[in-house]
Amino acid sequence: MLLPFNLDYSIPMKYLSYYLLMFVLIFNTSCSHDDSDANGTSTPDQEDLDAEGLPIRLFSAQLPQIPTANEYTIELDRWDIPNTNSDAAKTTANLQAAIDWAHDEGYTRVVLPAGEYLVGEDINDIYYGGIDIFGDTEFVFSEGAVLAIDTNDKWNYCVLRLNGDNIIVRDGIIKGERDTHMFTPREDGKTAHDEGHGICVWGNNNVLIQNMEMHSLTGDGSLVLDSNDVAFVDNNIYNNRRQGISIVGGVRIEIKDNEIHHIKGTSPQFGIDIEGPGRVDEDILIQDNYFHHNSGGDIVNATGGNVYILDNVMEQGDGSEYTDGPIVSWHKTHNIIARNTVTMISGSANGRLGYIQYSHGGDKGHHRATYVHDNIMNNCGMYMYKSADADVRRNQFLGYFLAFSDFDNAVLVDNLVTYSEEYTNLRYCWSYRFKNTTGFASGNYLGDQLEELPLSETEPYTMQCVLDGW
Repeated sequence: MLLPFNLDYSIPMKYLSYYLLMFVLIFNTSCSHDDSDANGTSTPDQEDLDAEGLPIRLFSAQLPQIPTANEYTIELDRWDIPNTNSDAAKTTANLQAAIDWAHDEGYTRVVLPAGEYLVGEDINDIYYGGIDIFGDTEFVFSEGAVLAIDTNDKWNYCVLRLNGDNIIVRDGIIKGERDTHMFTPREDGKTAHDEGHGICVWGNNNVLIQNMEMHSLTGDGSLVLDSNDVAFVDNNIYNNRRQGISIVGGVRIEIKDNEIHHIKGTSPQFGIDIEGPGRVDEDILIQDNYFHHNSGGDIVNATGGNVYILDNVMEQGDGSEYTDGPIVSWHKTHNIIARNTVTMISGSANGRLGYIQYSHGGDKGHHRATYVHDNIMNNCGMYMYKSADADVRRNQFLGYFLAFSDFDNAVLVDNLVTYSEEYTNLRYCWSYRFKNTTGFASGNYLGDQLEELPLSETEPYTMQCVLDGW
């Protein structure tokens, strides 16, 4: 549910009062309490916490264990494999034959020599095939090796598809064909063609994707579908139309030390999207990544439970606009958001919100709190509504607001909020905002002034200025 305007501090002063009034109206109407379970009796689950007050992470992805390395470097002359970005049909057939043979012969490490390999096979009306890698295999790209998909008109493709469990893919480049793709309409007339993937992790277990470039895909750098124990480490994922990484059913997924950027073209356009309706998405770690220039946002969690978003840097980037982000979650998910640094330049459809939790209200399906700790939000703030149980501590919201509406049990401790130095009149009824909210607050500052926030654990609190509409 997007807030339908962008409150930008750069707007002319003569229009400022209009936008402020509009925000108050939206705050009071868009988050109405008609179907919410907020402000009922809410008792969050007791969790084992670390020294910083965060739930202790009890999972980790089980990485592949490849049997004793028996290495085969693909012999291009023997298999008659072009490596000059030409003859996709021949390259696909012969490269796949070499990989199949190596697998049948028991080789557990297969090395692709330097060169650019153009692949693609017409499978059916909507799918274009690439290369398959089998289980119990480490597939290694030599320096300068590129696997590229040929220009096609299909809705869906996998440049590299993992076929089995216990697989490592590392050290190479996977290149899509978004600049030359033919967006031929399907029978229903649609032309999104947003399922072109670099690496397809479909029903696989124990997978490591490391030190790969995945770029220029019509869809995602990688799609994880109904898979367990998958790790993405030290990858550079960029210039894809739909997502950096999509998780559509994934358990014990780790995404660490990657750069994910310049995702733009067709919705949702996020760096990472956790969105598997009817599937299980849980135990997900997103840590130490650098996100920038992603049009939709950086991380969206629509369906995931026990999702840790830690120590990431997220930057809007010069010349880029956010649609939703940087961080978005839905209230039925469960998130630990800590130690991230988020920088916005201008507002999204939600204004300058570094973190927003969307909600349709109703039972969120669990009693775990959302933890938001020790984040630095440059030129942005956070907003949660129609939900319950948030533990918000030691954050810095610099130049925007911290807000809750129709919310049960918001715990706010030792946060800092600052207001725009350019528009000092925004200080009143702006930096901390509450409507129909219960909870507890202590040690929170507005600039250098301690701000008394009269939240009660039993009586919902609404600021009078919110009711007054300024």
